[in-house]
Amino acid sequence: MGTNRQGHPVIKSGAAAAKSPRGRTGEAGRLPAPDMRTLRGHIAKFPQATVLVVGDLILDHYIWGKVSRISPEAPVPIVHVSSESLKLGGAANVYNNIVSLGGRADLCGIIGSDEGGRQLLKEMGTRRHGRGGVVIDPDRPTTRKTRVIAHNQQIVRYDVEGRADISAHYQQRITRYVESRLRDISCLVVSDYAKGVVTAALMADLTRLAALRRIPIIVDPKVEHFSYYKGVTVVTPNHLEATQAAGVHGDNDQAVNQAGDILRQRLGCECVLITRGEKGMSLFESNGSHWHVPTVARQVYDVTGAGDTAIGTLALAMATGASIRDGAILANHAAGIVVGMVGTATVTAQQLTEALTHA
Repeated sequence: MGTNRQGHPVIKSGAAAAKSPRGRTGEAGRLPAPDMRTLRGHIAKFPQATVLVVGDLILDHYIWGKVSRISPEAPVPIVHVSSESLKLGGAANVYNNIVSLGGRADLCGIIGSDEGGRQLLKEMGTRRHGRGGVVIDPDRPTTRKTRVIAHNQQIVRYDVEGRADISAHYQQRITRYVESRLRDISCLVVSDYAKGVVTAALMADLTRLAALRRIPIIVDPKVEHFSYYKGVTVVTPNHLEATQAAGVHGDNDQAVNQAGDILRQRLGCECVLITRGEKGMSLFESNGSHWHVPTVARQVYDVTGAGDTAIGTLALAMATGASIRDGAILANHAAGIVVGMVGTATVTAQQLTEALTHA
C-alpha cells in the first residue's frame, strides 16, 4: 500500500492489477479485472466516509404526461399532464447520491429567497445536518430546470437561472464554511454547472484549503472554467467537454486519448477520468498510463444525472481509501444503473453491490 499526493492510502485492485500490463501514452489498456472482494469492502466502508459537496444547487422539476395529437396552433405536441415531481439536481444531486449510497454528506452552495429555494430545502427532507453550507442570496433565483416528459421521452426543457458569478461576500461565506468543515471530511467535491457559484477565486481557495489538509478534491467541470481547476486531484469531464477544453477535434479513441493527456498535463492533476456514455470511461493517470473502463449499462433510458452519480460514487470510494482505478470501476457501475432509469435518480449501496455481483 502506498500513498497519493494528498497522503491518502492507495489500494491496488489485487493480483490481477499487479500482473496486467499498464496502458501507456498513445494507447489505452483495458483496466485489469478488479478484485470484487476489495470493491465490496469499499462499499461496506461508505458509512464511515464524509464528503463535502460545493457547487451549483439545482431543483429538477419534472412534468409527466402523454401525447396523442399535435397542436393546431403550432407544430408542437400537446402534452396531457398526469403528474409532476421535484428532485435534487446539480451539486444537490451529488449530495443526494452520496447519502443514498450510505455515506455522510454536507452541501454548500447558493439558493434564492424564492419558492424554488424553499422546495429544494424541502426535498432535502430532515437531513438538516447537511444544510449548514446552503446560503440564501435574495438577489438571484434558485436554479430550476423543468423537463416535460411524455412516454418516457423528454419533449422540452426550460430553465430559470442566474449565471452571473456570485459576489465576493457570498464567496467568502462559502470559503469560511468549507474551512470550518475540513477536520470532519475525507473528500471534497466541486460540482460546477456554470451557474455562478464556482469562480476562479473560489477554486483557488478550495484547492489551497484541500492541500493544507491533504484532502482529495474531485471536480465535475465545465469547459469554460477549466483554467480554474489547476492542482485538483481528479477532474471528470464527459468526452465532449474534454475534447473541447483541450482543443481537440473528433470524438474517437485517438481524440479522447489526446484530450486526456493534454488536460492532465495542463492542470497538473493526478488523474483525468473521462466519461464516454455507451463507451464507458477512460482514465488518465499521472504516470502517463491510459485505461479503458467498458460500459456496464444494459439499457439507456436517460443520462440525466449520471455524471452526478459517478462523481458521488468516486468521491465515496476515494474517501474510503480506494485507488482511483477501483473508484472508477465503482463509479462506472453506479452510472450504469442510473441511466436505466428515467429522470434524475440515485443508487443505493445494495444496488451497487448487486451490480458487481452480476458483472
